[in-house]
Amino acid sequence: MSKKLVQINVTCNGSTGRIMTQIQEEASKEGWEAYSFYGRGKPANDKCLKIGNKFDILFHVLVTRLLDLHGYASKRATKKMIKQIKSIDPDVIQLHNLHGYYLNINMLFKYLKTCNKKIVWTLHDCWAFTGHCTHFTYPECNKWKNEECSKCPRKWEYPASLLMDNSSRVIKKKKQLFTNIDKLIIVTPSEWLKNLVNQSFLKDYKLKVINNGIDLTIFKPTNTIDVKRKYNIPADKKIILGVASIWSPNKGLNEFLQLSKQINEKDFCIVLVGLNKKQIEKLPSNVIGLSRIENLEELANLYTCANVLFNPSKEESFSLVTVEAMACGTPVIGYNNSAIKEFDRLKTCRTLNLSDNNRFNKIITSCKQNNDVDKNINKFSIKSVIKEYMNLYKNL
Repeated sequence: MSKKLVQINVTCNGSTGRIMTQIQEEASKEGWEAYSFYGRGKPANDKCLKIGNKFDILFHVLVTRLLDLHGYASKRATKKMIKQIKSIDPDVIQLHNLHGYYLNINMLFKYLKTCNKKIVWTLHDCWAFTGHCTHFTYPECNKWKNEECSKCPRKWEYPASLLMDNSSRVIKKKKQLFTNIDKLIIVTPSEWLKNLVNQSFLKDYKLKVINNGIDLTIFKPTNTIDVKRKYNIPADKKIILGVASIWSPNKGLNEFLQLSKQINEKDFCIVLVGLNKKQIEKLPSNVIGLSRIENLEELANLYTCANVLFNPSKEESFSLVTVEAMACGTPVIGYNNSAIKEFDRLKTCRTLNLSDNNRFNKIITSCKQNNDVDKNINKFSIKSVIKEYMNLYKNL
């Protein structure tokens, strides 16, 4: 009889969604009967099961905006999901992002505490041990360490609350729900995030680092002629590339706008991927703005044609775009205040201090022809990552 795996994540696409579906696909190849529950977006295959509907999401957004109780709506949707999980009767339950306006954490964790299943929880950010935010590095807020969240400096940011601040109540409730679960192990994609978990109320769980993975058959040096022509990228200019799924303030869009004032337009061009329509309309003339690129082969072509990827994100628990760019032979410049600093050991990544007044000049002078791919990039192969997860499931 085959083993059964159930995963839960907010989406089946994007960075965390892609990780979930890749685990599902590889597990299926190894004989597992694998299902993925998701809250938003489109399914990746027929074993991806939707949680709730648009009304559930909208009501969850309303509860979050008014009451700052993110994760406490979606009762009907969560009840149905738990019923489906019981019917599947999995051997392993793998959790990913549980925030995103789609899931009731109170109901889910009451079930997890009594289901007697092996549970793996991969944390992709810090939301699990804070009273509100997914990251706290930029405002330098450490109230979560003593479980004293209040007057949250990120109350207005995702998952935004327009009225109440319930961060004090929420962090206490999270501790009650998320602790003392038998057979649960926490996975983080970086030592940086593992170190933070060790300072939180989740520190008593067994912790393991498994890096996120990419498909090295897609992300590799490729032909760049067609992609330059498609996006009207000048063939004679050096390209400074930026990629994000959403360009929120913490992803560093303003850093690129400052950089655009210092580059020589005759020699350099900035290309940003993942912008919305309003952001594209406000760009200066020496910045080419593109919406999100779903086709991974096309994204690999864009990485390859760049002379450097600049990742100015101030809060990264891993950074898939950094690894994807390096796998395409493109050097990367980032900041050393998050998990990106762990890539410093690879010859194609360099990190700078955010306070370095000369950082933009260093980015400009780092532009060069594409490097050879560092052989250590193989560590981030999705196949290697899935193998680690499969071994973890077997040894729980």
